[in-house]
Amino acid sequence: MVNIRHRLNVYLRKVDGHIGYGIRPSERRKRYATHLLSEALNITDQLGIRSVLVTCNDDNIGPTTVIVHNGGVEDESYMEPHGNIVRRFWIER
Repeated sequence: MVNIRHRLNVYLRKVDGHIGYGIRPSERRKRYATHLLSEALNITDQLGIRSVLVTCNDDNIGPTTVIVHNGGVEDESYMEPHGNIVRRFWIER
């Protein structure tokens, strides 16, 4: 599953970014997420979004690898009010 957000409000800029995706647990570690994010980036290209924000929780290692593999460059993290740390990555197209 993938969600592409065409515009970012204040919350999305801090926490969720332009692209959100999920892979069912039984299908993880099969490179589907890397392919899914790559395809989502093709859509953002078509939408004219040249700087794409993708985020993940600090305690979740898998998405970090996927984002970096797709060209993500880490920006400043954001701490949510309840203490969760969100890692933020920009992908320039």
